[in-house]
Amino acid sequence: MLTSTLNNNTVKNITLVCIADLIVGISYGALAHSQGFDLWVPLTLSILVLAGASEFLFIGVIFTGGSPISAALAGLLVNSRHIPFSFAVSELAGKGPKALLGYHIMNDESVVFGLAQDNKTEKRAAFWLCGIGILICWPAGVLIGEALGSFINDTHVLGMDAMFPAIILALSLPALKDKRLRITAIIGAVIAVAVTPVLPAGIPVLLALLSLVIYIRK
Repeated sequence: MLTSTLNNNTVKNITLVCIADLIVGISYGALAHSQGFDLWVPLTLSILVLAGASEFLFIGVIFTGGSPISAALAGLLVNSRHIPFSFAVSELAGKGPKALLGYHIMNDESVVFGLAQDNKTEKRAAFWLCGIGILICWPAGVLIGEALGSFINDTHVLGMDAMFPAIILALSLPALKDKRLRITAIIGAVIAVAVTPVLPAGIPVLLALLSLVIYIRK
């Protein structure tokens, strides 16, 4: 089993992230319901796209009057960060038919956990455990959110949208002990915050990746 390969702290952290995804999925499902989307829309996106930021962006663009095509293009742009991810986890995702599922469950969380482990066996186990966990928890959250949507008028009031970023930040803090990485992260954060008021959702995060050039060149 995947859990037997990993230490208890790693399994616990992956579990917490999956629970956080479940809660954010509830927020997403409730939001989609409140904006008038039928259940099949967010549920299909949660299974086939499996990328929260682009899914929130997709329903947001359509809700504000945008076309499905423009919403899909915006989602693809946000998900373009998965291109470098795919190179980073090419040895973890598997080969042949297995790779189809491996790359499908590739997301920010599974990549972070996969690359953070000490050896290839643990990297692969963490990547798959986190990816499969989110593949289960994210659609499940959407179903719960849709069911609760009639009772939750504003998901932001409950702070559900802030829980997932807070957990990811907590998991990232140990890596910031590296001075170069810390400087890179700070520069990326400054870029993202500076352009957030003038650019559409998702684009500031992509621009923040420019700070990686500094990290690579040093």
